[in-house]
Amino acid sequence: MASDPTDTPPAASRRGTWQQTLVGAGTIAVAAGIAWGAVDIPSQAGYGGVGANFLPWVVAAALALCGALLVREALTGGFRQMEQAPGERPNWMAFVWVSAALLLNWALIEHLGFLISCALAYVLAVQGLRRAYGKPHDTWLVDSACGVLLSAPVYWFFTQFLAIGLPGLTRSGWI
Repeated sequence: MASDPTDTPPAASRRGTWQQTLVGAGTIAVAAGIAWGAVDIPSQAGYGGVGANFLPWVVAAALALCGALLVREALTGGFRQMEQAPGERPNWMAFVWVSAALLLNWALIEHLGFLISCALAYVLAVQGLRRAYGKPHDTWLVDSACGVLLSAPVYWFFTQFLAIGLPGLTRSGWI
């Protein structure tokens, strides 16, 4: 089906198309960073014949595909299905909160262990998203409990069931 030029929203100007292309290129760059990190992860097969580097490679490939599709969409007329809200601006503080969550998780996972590091990342990301949507953000204790309740089964599943070593706070393998 051929693209009709009238399908392009008025806001998809040359500047908007350039910014949309940059989003796709940034997604490809993130995929390349994940792939670069996956090279250093050992590939010895664990439970089910899958190594520890399998999931990062899957994520890198999926992100690269999404990035390529975003670039293609931007270069062929812009994000045509995106709603244009008048006067809507990016929420940079939410971006900072979520970015801090990811960067702190990366920086602290070896020092604090998977469970605490991921719980902290969850708390920071949720706090940023709550602020972005104007929701009450005095929920630090509830968010912390949810972060631990989400991180603990993941840690246990990988370390106890799949026998994939994740950084822990103790040597027991349970925290």
